[in-house]
Formats: sequence, structure tokens, C-alpha cells
Amino acid sequence: MMFDFARIWTRNTLIGLGLGQFLSLLITSTGFTSSELAKKGINAPTSQSFLNYVFLTLVYGTVLLYRRKALKAKWYYYIILGLVDVEANFLVVKAYQYTSLTSVMLLDCWSIPSVMLLTWLFLKTKYRFKKITGVVVCVAGLVLVVFSDVHSGDRAGGSNPRKGDLLVIAGATLYAISNVSEEFLVKSADRVELMAMLGLSGGIISAIQISILERNELKSIHWSAEAALPFVGFAVAMFMFYSLVPVLLKINGSIMLNLFLLTSDMWAVLIRIFAYHEKVDWMYFVSFGAVTIGLIIYSGGDRDDDQHPPNAAIDDHRPAVKQDEEANSGNHSKGAGAGSSKTWVA
Repeated sequence: MMFDFARIWTRNTLIGLGLGQFLSLLITSTGFTSSELAKKGINAPTSQSFLNYVFLTLVYGTVLLYRRKALKAKWYYYIILGLVDVEANFLVVKAYQYTSLTSVMLLDCWSIPSVMLLTWLFLKTKYRFKKITGVVVCVAGLVLVVFSDVHSGDRAGGSNPRKGDLLVIAGATLYAISNVSEEFLVKSADRVELMAMLGLSGGIISAIQISILERNELKSIHWSAEAALPFVGFAVAMFMFYSLVPVLLKINGSIMLNLFLLTSDMWAVLIRIFAYHEKVDWMYFVSFGAVTIGLIIYSGGDRDDDQHPPNAAIDDHRPAVKQDEEANSGNHSKGAGAGSSKTWVA
């Protein structure tokens, strides 16, 4: 594919470049704070995400109440979406207890092929060969991460890397389900309503889950600035990520977003080498190269490359928490954000 650099390097692109790297650092910071808590023996993944939902509810819920308008989508849709999003964050953050920061952030890319499969099955989205080729290359890179963890045990990266890898893949799959669900919801709702209701439903579900699963863990934590700051930092980074991704999509679109967020894997490797002084297996660099090539191939086409049937058209103003314009694929979480997922996304 030939690029017209004079057309690419516009003012919007430069703004998007700066914002994209900021989002990439936000995703990396969520992974860093999760990894730090895991190293301190703090195992409360739902509690980490709870504050993010509180922030979303307070900020966007206030705007929603000010509007004094009825919800555009059924309330129980948001309950389902909140449940999926909470459990996605739970699984990905939980994975830091067992595997390395680099593995989590690379494997979070699994949400891309998951979204493509779900949109093909349920939204009847058609993908051209170039998109499929990119996903195959990307998945090949992810397989290298798992193989590396199984082969070497990734001794510096966690107590049970294989279990951690499976948790990330499960969480990334839930991120994909969340993003595809958002595609349905935003046809009859808007960004503020989605963020507010996602925050409210996610907060309620998180509170219930904390009271059941993490109550004793929270009581056993010796609360100090050293323990509290990673919690707050994670929530602030996630809230900013959820809020700023739609801005970047409006400026540059999802093609640039995917490429920008990919650099979070690079930041993760640098943190692991220089902050943790850990040895990174050579397969990570091969995997990173494969994932990079795969995402470039995947993102290289124009939006028209994907053929959406008329009844599955996507609202141009939909929010995108870790969401790809063509296939609603988030990168996190990266979720991430919880890592990456997030990709929200997420």
C-alpha cells in the first residue's frame, strides 16, 4: 500500500500522534500499577476497577441527569454490558498475579480476532482477505507469547504463566463481547448515556462482587500511601482512557488508534527491563514484531474494506472504549486496561 505522506502528516495527525501516545502510556500505566499491586501481594482485581466506574458515574451521570431525558436504550442492556465489562477487567487484572506485564499486554490483542468473529457471526460484517491475513499474523505472534511462557516458565514474570495467559485470553474475549454489544447499544443511545450507564451498572456489579469475593482481602491490606496510590492511579488512568479514546477516533479514526496503542507493548517491555530489571525472553521481541506486522496489515485498509450490510450500519458518533471502527476491536486493554485492554478497551 502506498502512502501519501503529505496528506498523512496533517495538523490532525500530529495532534492524534500526541494524544495516541498519551493513551498508550495510560494503558501501560494501568498494567504497571496492576503489576505493582500483584508484587505487593494485593489481590483485589474488582476493587481496582470499582473506582473507575464511580468516576464514570459521577462525571457522565451528572451530565445525563442535567439533560433530564429518558434513556434511549433499555436499562437491562446496560446491566448485561456492565457485567461483561466488569468480568473482563477482573480476569485481565487477575492475570497479573500469575504472568508477566508483557504477556498480558501482548495477549490482550486477542480481542481483535474475537471481535472479527463475533461481528461476522452476529452483525454479518464481511472482511476482505487483507484483514484476515493481518489477524492470522497477529494471532501467530500471540501463540509465540504462550509458547515462550510454557517453554521457559517466565520465571521472572509470574508464578503460573500458563494460567495467567488463559485468564488474559478469556478477559480479551469478554472485551470483544463488550465492544460488539456496544455497537448495538450506540445505535439507539449516545456517548454520554453509554458512559454513565456503564459506570452505574459496572459500579453496582463491582460492589456486589467485592462484598462476596474481596471483602476479606481488602480488610487484610495494610492501607498506606504505597498501597493506595496504585489503586487510585489505576482508576484515574482507566477513566481518562475511557473518556479520551472517542476523541482520538473523531480526529484520526480507528486505523491510527490501533497503531498508536500498539506502542503500549513497547513501553511495557521497557518498563520490565529498566524498572523491574527483568530478563525478557527473545521470543517476546519476535512476537512483538509479528503483532506489529499483523496490526499494520489489519489496519492498512480503508474503512470501506469492510462491508457492513444496511441493517448493521454503525453510528458514526458511537463511543469507542477499546473499540475498532471497522470491527469494534479494542486493543486495552488493552484494557486494560486493565491492560491493555481495555486495548477498552478495555
